[in-house]
Amino acid sequence: MYPPELRYSKEHEWVRVKDGVAAVGITSYAQEELGDVVFVQLPEVGSRVTQFEPMGVVESVKAASDLFAPVSGKVVSVNQQLFDHPELVNKDPYGEGWMIEVELADARELDKLLTSEEYEQSLSGK
Repeated sequence: MYPPELRYSKEHEWVRVKDGVAAVGITSYAQEELGDVVFVQLPEVGSRVTQFEPMGVVESVKAASDLFAPVSGKVVSVNQQLFDHPELVNKDPYGEGWMIEVELADARELDKLLTSEEYEQSLSGK
């Protein structure tokens, strides 16, 4: 159910790494729990994020929830589409609903994240 090539945080963010840059978004579980996403607040390009620290907010019709950085590094890209079309997070959380791209400060941080199997197991414990 959760793409096996990704890594996951316990706070329900995913990471896809390519050439030292990590694309980040929220999992299908997170967007289902939130309901219809109506607003996202993301860090600015050039800012730095720190692993497991708040980096933004996602708001739905039901609740507002902090976004936590699954990795540390410099934000090199922000998905501008989400400002006008936050519903992309619901429609395609692993594709068009990505949120930011981060230049990894330390690739070893990926070892602190969960595999898809571990993430799925963490959800079944809830």
